[in-house]
Amino acid sequence: MFATLSDRLATTFKNIRGKGRLTEADIDATAREIRIALLEADVALPVVREFVARVKERARGEEVSQALNPAQQIVKIVNDELVTILGGETRRLRYAKTGPTVIMLAGLQGAGKTTLAAKLALWLKEQGKAPLLVAADLQRPNAVNQLQVNGERVGVPVYAPQPGNGVGDPVDVARDAVEEAKRKLHDVVIVDTAGRLGIDEELMKQAADIKAAVNPDEVLFVVDAMIGQDAVNTAQAFLDGVGYDGVVLTKLDGDARGGAALSIVQITGKPVMFASNGEKMTDFDLFHPDRMAGRILDMGDMLTLIEQAEKTFDQGQAEKDAAKIATGEFTLEDFLKQMQQLRKLGSMSKLMGMLPGMGQFRDQLDNFDEREIDRIQAIIQSMTPAERANPKILDGSRRARIAKGSGRQVSDVNQLIQRFTEASKMMKQLASGGGMPGMPGAPGAGFGKRAGAKQVAQKKKGKGARKSGNPAKAAQQAKADAEKKPAAANPFGVPGGEEIDYEKAAAELNLPGDFSKFLK
Repeated sequence: MFATLSDRLATTFKNIRGKGRLTEADIDATAREIRIALLEADVALPVVREFVARVKERARGEEVSQALNPAQQIVKIVNDELVTILGGETRRLRYAKTGPTVIMLAGLQGAGKTTLAAKLALWLKEQGKAPLLVAADLQRPNAVNQLQVNGERVGVPVYAPQPGNGVGDPVDVARDAVEEAKRKLHDVVIVDTAGRLGIDEELMKQAADIKAAVNPDEVLFVVDAMIGQDAVNTAQAFLDGVGYDGVVLTKLDGDARGGAALSIVQITGKPVMFASNGEKMTDFDLFHPDRMAGRILDMGDMLTLIEQAEKTFDQGQAEKDAAKIATGEFTLEDFLKQMQQLRKLGSMSKLMGMLPGMGQFRDQLDNFDEREIDRIQAIIQSMTPAERANPKILDGSRRARIAKGSGRQVSDVNQLIQRFTEASKMMKQLASGGGMPGMPGAPGAGFGKRAGAKQVAQKKKGKGARKSGNPAKAAQQAKADAEKKPAAANPFGVPGGEEIDYEKAAAELNLPGDFSKFLK
């Protein structure tokens, strides 16, 4: 969602990178570019003015003028201010001291309240709560049925005494639901209310009546992050007409410019508490301002990635896999299990997008074919257990059978086996601390065959070097050789003091040119 803003800010910071000091003109030019970037991202004008003013004020202060790297200090200031306008700290749910905690959802029709209610219920269930969903949207056709289907998907009961489709009193349903929760020992009640296509008196009155009837502990305003500045206007109208405690942003995985997320907190003074960023029921979590700021500035979101991995991966199985990798016993069966666990984390392009510096590869990530993983799984699952355990037995007839069983070509099977063999060697080498295979200095090293042959030739040449018969000259030569002796190899196996041509390395490894930055 923040791709345009992220790219524009990255270009802005690139223009000042490498400068030993920033002049007044540099600060003004940087502030101007930041202002344009925020306006293009559809951030509200009052928010942009206040943001840029704070950045300029801090940029002219001592924290930049006395910094060893002024450009990095500017990035830090922008990061700090982004965190501020996004809410500062993560706002968590307040639970009732006695009785069930009542959470009321409000917002316009189409914002995704009904789906979000089920996502929130699943999230609470994972936190150890026992939620109850309440179908109080009795206006929209099939809203009650939709909530029942979603409730069944996440394993959460739904209180739906009225059929909806214009029949029933939502205030009575909400009030009775709280009593139902007390009887059946549910500790959280999530009330899904009706929306409208626009703000009107009937919508506001119904939402206010439900709020008065159940006295919710939290009122969450659900807003579609893709509707731009109108989201801010709607948020303010609901705040004035009904009142709420926090905001939930939906459809953060869309391709809109994202200005709503950067404007709502400053305009309404209410924090963004949750964010929904996908169609799956698990694509929902707390909103962390610092992590969102990191994503916007292409610093990645490693904490969220780690948290998702911890919820998905089995620690015991991970340790067993690590031991197999170290001993070279890692099989295609193990590889298949890891891929299946990885799929539980979600979209590969989303996961890669959480890594720092991946903004420059956005086009590649956007065009990544998620079905490729399914094709690989189909090939492995078409093998027998013996073939997965020992790919060396895969002769031509076996590979043809596997290709036919998986609906792929024999060349696809060959490519998978080749990649797996190379990856196994690399993982074993890294596990043993011997450097990265294919890099200079590592066993079998060299960027391609020619580089490896060249290194062998150089070694042979050094081994057969002549020594002078004159003792004085021999001592002088030995001293010179000692001074030329390379330092200990670095983690990549490259002898100390030896210059690496990273661009050449990327080309030899068939990597995009920009990957030379990661090799560095």
